[in-house]
Amino acid sequence: MADAISCLQPLCDCLDGTGLLDAAGREVASFLRLKSNWGDLDKARESLGAVERMVRGRVTAELNKLNVCDPQVELWLRRVDELKLGAIDEDYSSLMNYSSICQCTRHAARRSWIGKRIVEALDEVNKLIEEGRRFKKFGFKPSPEIVERLPQTKTFGLETMLVQLHDLLEKADSNIIGIWGQGGIGKTTLLHAFNNDLEKKVHNYQVVIFIEVSNSETLDTLEMQKTISERLNLPWNEAEITVKRARFLVKALSRKRFVLLLDDVRKKFRLEDVGIPTPDTNSQSKLILTSRFQEVCYQMGAQRNLIKMDLLDNDAAWKLFLSKLSTEACAAVESPSPSNVVRDHAIAIAQSCGGLPLALNVIGTAVAGYEEPRDWNSAADAIKENMKFEGVDEMFATLKYSFDRLTPTQQQCFLYCTLFPEYGSISKEHLVDYWLAEGLLLDDREKGNQIIRSLISACLLQTTSSMSSKVKMHHIIRHLGLWLVNREDRSFVVKAGMALDNAPPAIEWKEATRISIMSNNITELSFSPKCENLTTLLIQNNPKLNKLGWGFFKYMRSLKVLDLSHTAITSIPECDTLVALQHLDLSYTHIMRLPERLWLLKELRHLDLSVTVALEDTLNNCSKLHKLRVLNLFRSHYGIRDVDDLNLDSLRDLLFLGITIYSQDVLKKLNETHPLAKSTHRLNLKYCGDMQSIKISDFNHMKHLEELHVESCYDLNTLVADTELTTSCLQALTLSVLPSLENVLVAPMPHNFRYVRKLSISQCPKLLNITWVRRLELLERLVISNCDEMLTIVEEANSTEEQQYGTQTIKMQGYYSEEQDDHAMAESSRNEWNDDYQSVNGESTNGATRQPDFPKLRSIVLTDVKKLRSICTPRDFPCLETLRVEDCPNLRRIPLCSTHNCGKLKQICGSSDWWKKLQWEDKEAVAHMESKYFIPI
Repeated sequence: MADAISCLQPLCDCLDGTGLLDAAGREVASFLRLKSNWGDLDKARESLGAVERMVRGRVTAELNKLNVCDPQVELWLRRVDELKLGAIDEDYSSLMNYSSICQCTRHAARRSWIGKRIVEALDEVNKLIEEGRRFKKFGFKPSPEIVERLPQTKTFGLETMLVQLHDLLEKADSNIIGIWGQGGIGKTTLLHAFNNDLEKKVHNYQVVIFIEVSNSETLDTLEMQKTISERLNLPWNEAEITVKRARFLVKALSRKRFVLLLDDVRKKFRLEDVGIPTPDTNSQSKLILTSRFQEVCYQMGAQRNLIKMDLLDNDAAWKLFLSKLSTEACAAVESPSPSNVVRDHAIAIAQSCGGLPLALNVIGTAVAGYEEPRDWNSAADAIKENMKFEGVDEMFATLKYSFDRLTPTQQQCFLYCTLFPEYGSISKEHLVDYWLAEGLLLDDREKGNQIIRSLISACLLQTTSSMSSKVKMHHIIRHLGLWLVNREDRSFVVKAGMALDNAPPAIEWKEATRISIMSNNITELSFSPKCENLTTLLIQNNPKLNKLGWGFFKYMRSLKVLDLSHTAITSIPECDTLVALQHLDLSYTHIMRLPERLWLLKELRHLDLSVTVALEDTLNNCSKLHKLRVLNLFRSHYGIRDVDDLNLDSLRDLLFLGITIYSQDVLKKLNETHPLAKSTHRLNLKYCGDMQSIKISDFNHMKHLEELHVESCYDLNTLVADTELTTSCLQALTLSVLPSLENVLVAPMPHNFRYVRKLSISQCPKLLNITWVRRLELLERLVISNCDEMLTIVEEANSTEEQQYGTQTIKMQGYYSEEQDDHAMAESSRNEWNDDYQSVNGESTNGATRQPDFPKLRSIVLTDVKKLRSICTPRDFPCLETLRVEDCPNLRRIPLCSTHNCGKLKQICGSSDWWKKLQWEDKEAVAHMESKYFIPI
C-alpha cells in the first residue's frame, strides 16, 4: 500500500502545482455546501444593497451640489447593475424542487453547475461590498471652465462681425484686436457672443477672461485685478499695493495662452500697470477690446486689426424689435389684414430707434404687451411728441417712452442711479438704504429689491457678470437719466468719478436737490454752500479729503442722506442743522469724535461708524438717537468699556448692531439684554484685559451673529466652540494679537463654528498648531500670519479620530463631557452617513467613517510664519485652488505630493528660494507642479 502511495506522490505533486486539486476541492465544496452558500449569498446581497443605497445617496448629494461622480464610483455602480443574480435565483429554486436523493443524483451535474455559479457570485458580491465600503470620495467639482459663459441674448445683424472677429483671432499676427462704434450699438453683445463661441475652441487657449473696463476719467485698476485674480484662482491680498500685484499678475498670465476681452475702454492705459502682459506672436495670446472711439483702439495697439460696428439695417432692426414683443403682440403686428394699423405704428416706432440695438431693446420691451390698436397709436404719438423738442437727441426722446411707463416711485429710483459713476457697479444694498432714507420706499426693503428687479426687466439697469449683489447702468441709459433730470427741472449735480481735485463751486450747489462728487481726488470742502433743497450728498471714496469747513452743513436742513465713507476726514463740523438726516455713513474715516450735538438729529435711522480707527468718543450720542435701525461700531477704535456705557436699551427699533467691546462684563450684559443681543450681527472683542476664556455658546442670544473679530485681548488663553445648542450664523472669525492664546477647542459636530467660511489668525505666538480647523467643514479661506511659534498647521496622530481629540476633551472639562463628545460625534455621523452604511460597515456610530478634512477649502495664505515646517500630511483637498506662501523660510512640507489630491489646484505662489528648498519624494511630480502651478513672488 505504501508503495502504491509512493508511486502516486509525483502525480499528486504535479496536480497540486497546476491548482487542479484546489479547483476540485472548490467544486466539491460548491456541490456539498450548496444550500449554505446560497444562504451566504442571500445575506451578502442584502449587505450589498445597503452599501449601494449609501453610495447612491452620496453620489446624489454630490450631483445636487453640481459636482460630478467619481469615475471609480461610477464604474462600481455599473458593475453592481450588471450583476445577474436573478437567473441564479430561478435555477436554484428549480433545483430545490427535486428533494429526493435519486433526483438529486440525477441532477448532480446541474447541481454542480449551479453551486459553482453561486460561489462565483458570492465572491463577486463580497468583493463589491469591500470596495464600496472603502470609498471616501464620491464626487468632485469639475475643473473651472476655460471659458466662463456670459449672459447672452439672441443676436441680430451681428453674424458678419462674429465671423470677422473669429477670422482675426486665427491670424498669427493679430495679437490685439479692436472693435469700435457708438454707444448702444451692440459691442458688449458681440463680445458676449464671441466669448461663448470660444467654448468650441478651448483646446487652443488655457483661459478666456472677460473684463468690464468702462473707465471714465479714472481707471478702476483694482476691480480689473480682482477679475483677473478670480479667473486665475489666485489668492487676493487686500493690503498688497497695486504695483506689486500688477507685477505678479503679469507673471501669472505670461505662463498661459489667454484670450483677454476688455469691454468699453474709454481711454488709453498701460496693460502692464494693471497686470496684463502685452500679447505677442510667440505667446499666441490675444487681446480684444471694444471702445466708442477709434482713436483709443489705435492707442491700445489695434490699428491693424480693427472692426467698425454699424447701425442695424432695417431687416435686422425689425427682427430685433419683434423679438422683444409678446406672442400676442407679435400676432397683432403680423396680422395679414390689409388695413393693419398696428403694423404701421410698430414699424414707425421701430424706425424711430434708428437701428440702434439698445433703443430697440428698451422700446421693444416697453411695448411688449400691446395688442390693441389704440395702445400702439398712443405709443407712437408719445414718441413722436418727444421728437418735437428742439435740440433733443432723437434717441433719448425715443428711450423716454420706456421711462414714462414706470410708476412714479420707479422713476424716482431710476433717476437716483445716475448719481453713481459712469463706470463700475452699484451696490444693491446701498441703493435700497438711500431710497429708504429719501422716503421713496416707506420702510419696505423688499419693495426696493422689487424695484431693482423691475428696472432690470425694463432694460434700464443691468446685472453684473460677476456679482449678484450689484447692478450697473449702461452709459447711454445713464445719460438718458441725466437728460431727464435736466428736462424735468430736477437739479442734480453729478460729478462722480471724474478725477476732480476741487469740488464744484458753491454757486452750483444752490439749487441742487442731489449732489454726487464721489470717487474723486478732492482734498477739502472749506466753504459753506447754501443748498436748502439738498436731500442727498454723496462724497464717499475721496481718499485725500481731510477737511470740512466749520459751517459746511449750515444750510442743509433738508439733507436726508450723507455719505462720507472712505475719506481722510478727522472730524466733522457741528451738524445740528441736519434735522432731516436719516442716513449717515462715516465708515473707514479718521474721525476722532462725533459732534457734541449729534443727538439732535432725531430722524437718524442709519449710522455707520465701522472701521473708524481713530474714533475715541461718541459723547453718548448714539443712545439718544431713538429711531436708529442700523448702528455699526464694528472694528471702531471706540468701544464699550463699562457696563454703564452699554445704555442702548432705548434703541427699540434697532435691527442691525455692529459693536466693539472692551470688557467681559459688557459682553455678559449685552448677551443678557435680549433685544440688543438679537440685533447683534458683528462683534469685535478688543482689549478685554479681564477675559481669559471665551465660550461661544455664551453668546446664545446673539442669533444673528455673522462675524466675530477678537483682537488684543492679552490674557485670553482659551477659545471654546462647544456643542451647538442653537442655530449659529457665524461665518467669519478673526483672531488677532492674542499673545496668551494656547487652546482653541472645537467640539465635534454640531458646534458653534460649523458655518465658519473665513478664518484669519495673526500674531498668536503660543499657537503651535490649529489642528481643530479639520472640524470646520465649510471653511473656504484660511489666512495665517505672524504666528511666531507655529510649527505645523495640523498636527497629525496615528490613532483614531477620537484619540486625536482626546487631549482636547480632557482640557475641556467644565465645557462638555466625553459622553457629550460621543453623542455629538454620533449625531454628526448620522448626518453625514446614513444608517445603511453604518450597518454594512458593522461599526459603531462613534467609529463611522468621516468625510475628508477640508472639503470646501479654496485658499490658504501663509505670511511671515517663521518656524512653520509643514501644513499637514498629504490628503484630499477637493476644492483647493490657491496656496500662497510669503516669508515662511522653514516650511519644507506642503500636503501636495502630487496633484491627485487637489483636483481644482491652479496656483502655488511663493519665492523661488522657498520652492527649491521644499522636500519632495517624487522628483517627477515636483517638476510637473513647478512647470504648471508655481508662480514666483
